[in-house]
Amino acid sequence: MSVYEERVGRAVELMMKHGMDAIILTKPANMFYLTGDGRLCAYAMVTLGGKVALGLPQTDLEDVKSLAHFDHVVGFEDEVGMIHSIAHYFGHFGIRQGTVGLEYAFLPQPRMGMLTHPHAKPVAVATKDCTPIMSELRLVKDDDEIERIRAAAKVAEVGMRAAVKSIKPGATENQVAAEAEYAMRQAGAVDFYRSYVASGPRTSIAHGVPTLRRLQTGDLVVIDLHPVVNGYSADMGRTVCVGKPTAEQQTAYDLYVKALETTVGKIKAGVGMQDLEQTMHGVFEEAGHGAHIFGPPIHGLGIEFEESPLPAGHAFFHGEKAPAPLVANVVIAVGNCGLYTGPWGIRDEDTVVVGTDGPIVLTNFPRQLECCV
Repeated sequence: MSVYEERVGRAVELMMKHGMDAIILTKPANMFYLTGDGRLCAYAMVTLGGKVALGLPQTDLEDVKSLAHFDHVVGFEDEVGMIHSIAHYFGHFGIRQGTVGLEYAFLPQPRMGMLTHPHAKPVAVATKDCTPIMSELRLVKDDDEIERIRAAAKVAEVGMRAAVKSIKPGATENQVAAEAEYAMRQAGAVDFYRSYVASGPRTSIAHGVPTLRRLQTGDLVVIDLHPVVNGYSADMGRTVCVGKPTAEQQTAYDLYVKALETTVGKIKAGVGMQDLEQTMHGVFEEAGHGAHIFGPPIHGLGIEFEESPLPAGHAFFHGEKAPAPLVANVVIAVGNCGLYTGPWGIRDEDTVVVGTDGPIVLTNFPRQLECCV
């Protein structure tokens, strides 16, 4: 049995548990997990009989046939053709009533309208959210998945080395990101989940998409990289200073590292996401920085750079369930939140596998605030 047949089998078990006769997936990460290929403008239908049917642009047929696991595949020319192909599969599998699962947390309203159009879905077939099914399926990583994430982590280290080397007064944030991404491409990355590079006062924003701002001596620079290698992502962030940091910057940085490493040290099977979140925030709060933190400090990692498990409050807004205690082989990123003082911010982040007895850190680039210029 192939890994994809095994995953489809587990999907069928969850479909039965949740009362679904089929699921239709359009999220590339979910399609990739169950079929080995995920792309935009395509879909996968999985039935209770364990059959996998793909629909995709006619131009991509030969490419997908060489990459994906499926029982049926059809090409279409446009959105109307996509709708008709879905109707064809409902008829082919004899699904005229019952329930079909859709990814509510991913689908915008117009795409939801396509999948539920009366020319696509039989009127007697109801819809239900299958987001929890896919999150549960993808939560615990097998050994091959962890090795792919480990490979992505090594590529992230290559990118971080190139980014830090490029730090100098006058360089733009965009140039720093370009150096990182070029190095990661050369090392095997095929894609990125947006590289963040923010400098100076921009380090106190949540998501520092690089701009044309030029680095100045004394600036802090936050770099956060998310390369995709063999279909899986890693997440690593580091903060460096353009030259010698001030005593205040170094103190804040040391505090952040303390919070991060204290939290990572508590990671093992059985710990709760909330416990880890409270640990990291607690270090900041005890040091008088309770008002200088934003957002959840931890999130799951795998095919996507942010996926289940998510802290309870964050999960709600992503259409996810609050997570159960972590089990071995769940992979998480720690350090997703920064310490935002106003004039500048600090943020380091690492990819960690939940081990039976402790953490397994996959990203190991050195921490050093002062950067040679």
